[in-house]
Amino acid sequence: MTIVIREARESDAPRLVELIIALGHPIEEADVRRNLEILGKNEILPLVATDAERVIGMCGLSAMVTVHRPAPVGRVSVMIVDESYRGRGIGALLMAEAEKRLSAHGCHILEVTSNVSRERAHQFYEKLGYERTSYRFMKTLA
Repeated sequence: MTIVIREARESDAPRLVELIIALGHPIEEADVRRNLEILGKNEILPLVATDAERVIGMCGLSAMVTVHRPAPVGRVSVMIVDESYRGRGIGALLMAEAEKRLSAHGCHILEVTSNVSRERAHQFYEKLGYERTSYRFMKTLA
């Protein structure tokens, strides 16, 4: 099986919705399409992993400038591989490409956010050399 890692396209939106919902984040296709358009203007599109037939994984990237860091901070805020393809190194391929692209954007640090209940994902990131360094708190605004 040949896996290709590339930037997400608007035509990927229906499949991205399926993957995002599988992570527990309800979203509409119109929202994904709008977000892809905005992200394209910022020049950091999500990455997708594809086999010969369809998108089988995705990785959402961003870079942000903060007051307390000398260089932009990269972030992977969403990462999923279709359940039937897990354990084949596809997540590692996505993360390696994310690191490469965010480094090219000047990022010196890469943060990964992961739901506290996703222990298998935490083990995956630690295996790739990521460390648990902080807590993240979230509040939904009206």
